[in-house]
Amino acid sequence: MKIAVPLEGELVAEHFGHAPLFAIYEIDVEGVRKEILTPPPHEPGVIPRWLASLGVNCILCGMMGLRAATYFEEYGIKVVSGVPPAPADEVVAEFLAGRLKVSPQFCHHGGQAGGCGHGGGGCRH
Repeated sequence: MKIAVPLEGELVAEHFGHAPLFAIYEIDVEGVRKEILTPPPHEPGVIPRWLASLGVNCILCGMMGLRAATYFEEYGIKVVSGVPPAPADEVVAEFLAGRLKVSPQFCHHGGQAGGCGHGGGGCRH
């Protein structure tokens, strides 16, 4: 299993599309390995395609746009949104132990590229 986590510092980014870095966790019988990568420029469909090319099958994030979630689904990547801005290593450990508590959070973008063009929908940025 490979899990992607968008980062702001060591914390889970509040919005996946604004994250300057991604942690990629590879989990297998040998344990958990983590790699920090810089994502390609944020444009519709680019990050889901990039993560799919890395073999990621799950993303843990704070907020995500509905269109992005659809792209991830098309690549067979499970989206777990509503993750709090906590240390990524702790979040992944809680997820793997089945103890991660989330409330799915999705932005309803107003058609503007690169950000939320609205004042509601639960978007906190």
